[in-house]
Amino acid sequence: MGRTWACSGLRWSADGPVLAWEGGRRTALTWGKRVAFGVAEGGARTCAGARGHPCPVRAGVPARSTGARCEECARLDRAHSVAADTLTDDPRPYHVYLAWFGPGMTKVGITAVERGRARLLEQGAVCFSWLGAGPLMAARRAEELLRAALRVPDRIPYARKRAVRSALPAPEAARAAEIAELHARAVSLGGWPQTLVPRPFRPVDHVRVFGLADLAPAAGEVTELVPGGAVSGELVAAAGPDLHLATERGVVVLDTRLMRGWGLVPAGKDTGFAVPVREFREPAGAQEELF
Repeated sequence: MGRTWACSGLRWSADGPVLAWEGGRRTALTWGKRVAFGVAEGGARTCAGARGHPCPVRAGVPARSTGARCEECARLDRAHSVAADTLTDDPRPYHVYLAWFGPGMTKVGITAVERGRARLLEQGAVCFSWLGAGPLMAARRAEELLRAALRVPDRIPYARKRAVRSALPAPEAARAAEIAELHARAVSLGGWPQTLVPRPFRPVDHVRVFGLADLAPAAGEVTELVPGGAVSGELVAAAGPDLHLATERGVVVLDTRLMRGWGLVPAGKDTGFAVPVREFREPAGAQEELF
């Protein structure tokens, strides 16, 4: 078997989405680019490790797992995670934000100020606005206040986000309307942490960044990769960890988190699409790079 590649995930740069590979190589993704790769024959999916370290036992992980980590590595990752609420002594300032993913889908969250909007791009937020900035625990209290007082969730399932991407309201103002209302209600709440400085409502829209304008409804989504399988399609949009690929089946969504832990190989020119896909009822030699 020739050289295999290990994907470490989709990243968002100032220029757009980038696939990262173990060893530091990166592949910039642009609209219209052919994304094609095979899964090594006879291989198995192994744990992606934690905090930049490989899994010491190279444990096997389920093909449908988006976390791509064994139980022990997942525990180690959560032990140093702000998102899992296990890191409480981070001295960095944090933003509290409101993010909108589609009608009726707004969430509250926090992210380190130094990360800018990277967290919002990683989550596939169509529109967002900062709400406040301050110490970590103050940001946490504000997040909890919104969940309790305004019933704003802190998580939106990816399946719900994918289902509406091709049917978003066209005007930017319409996409920002829900977070505009919530922002006004949030800053007027009693119990606002004194050390959290409110930020004015200034919506940032990602429709063009993600390529969602005039996006065709997806016909289905990849459920897992399999040994000997293949993916091939033209990139038409990307949001969060998802690639929307135009294929012979129509537009198919590939969650790039499913790529982690597999040995991937270059695809030939005639490679088709040969991995399990859940169809939606309604059209929703040595090689320097993998593709």
